[in-house]
Amino acid sequence: MINTSLLFAMELIGTIAFACSGALVGIRKKLDLLGVIVLAVITATGGGMFRDILIGNVPPALFRNPFYAGVAVLAAILIFFTIQSKRLLKTFMQIERYNQVFNSLDAIGLGAFTVVGVDTAISYNVDSYFFLTLFVGVITGVGGGLIRDIMVCEIPSILKEHIYACASLAGALLYVGTWQIFDPDIAMITSALIVIAIRMLARHYDWNLPHSKLS
Repeated sequence: MINTSLLFAMELIGTIAFACSGALVGIRKKLDLLGVIVLAVITATGGGMFRDILIGNVPPALFRNPFYAGVAVLAAILIFFTIQSKRLLKTFMQIERYNQVFNSLDAIGLGAFTVVGVDTAISYNVDSYFFLTLFVGVITGVGGGLIRDIMVCEIPSILKEHIYACASLAGALLYVGTWQIFDPDIAMITSALIVIAIRMLARHYDWNLPHSKLS
C-alpha cells in the first residue's frame, strides 16, 4: 500500500504546479483575476474529475472535498499579484523565460498526477483492466491541461508538442509494471520523476513526434 502521506504530497504538489501553470496562461492571455482563478482551478482539478468519472467515483472528489480547489485558488491569487510588479511583469513577458517556468511547472504537475491517477485506479480495483489503468493515469495527468488549452482557444499541448502524453504514458507504464515488484512508494516516486525528466529533456532538446508536412 502507498504511504498516505506520500499520496497527499503528490496530490498537493500536482495541484500547486498545475494551478500555477494555469494561472500563468491566464495572465499571459490577459484574463482578469476571476479568469486566472478559473483557469488555475480547472487545470489543477480537471484531470482528477475525468478520472473519477471513468472509475465511477461520483460525484467527483473535487465536489465532495474542495480542499484542492481551494489550494488552486490560493496559488492563482498568489501568482497573479506577485507578477503585478513591473520588474516581474517585464521578465514574465519574455517568451523564453515564460516557457521555462511554464514547462517546468507543467512537467511537475504531469508527473505527480499521472502516478496519482494510476494509484487511484489501483485502489478502486480496476487494475485488472490494464488499458483502463493506463488510461486513467494518463487522463489524470493531461486532462486539466487539455481543458485549459481549449478554454484559451489553443491546440492542446498533448496533440502537438514535446512528447507530452507520451511522457505521461511512460510513467504510467512504469508504475503499473513496478508497484507490485518494488516498494510502492519508490515505484510512485520513480515513475513521477521519469515523466518529469522526459518532459524536461523533450523541451531542452526539442524532441517531438513526427508532424504532418502539409503546408
